[in-house]
Amino acid sequence: LRQAIDRYKDFADRGMIPTNADSFGYPPDLKTLVKGVPVKGAASAKYKFLRRIPVDPFSGESNWGLRAMQDDPDSKSWGGGNVFDVYSKSYGTALDGTKYEDW
Repeated sequence: LRQAIDRYKDFADRGMIPTNADSFGYPPDLKTLVKGVPVKGAASAKYKFLRRIPVDPFSGESNWGLRAMQDDPDSKSWGGGNVFDVYSKSYGTALDGTKYEDW
């Protein structure tokens, strides 16, 4: 999932896909990675970065926590506008004592 976000950012930085200035080149949401974005200069072609939103292995759902570029690194509430990072919404604890949502 993070690789798809990074690939979208790379395409945006290289001018291969249209973006909004306030998105910092990141996708507006995870669905955009699945639906695809138009290829600059091509009438009907789209780049798709994911086939589907993957299931979080810790929660069993495809409902991820989102962070925007402007959010604090540890924020648990998404400020909107872009998706810079994702985290698990599971409240489980790993063997080393860390929370899955902090990974």
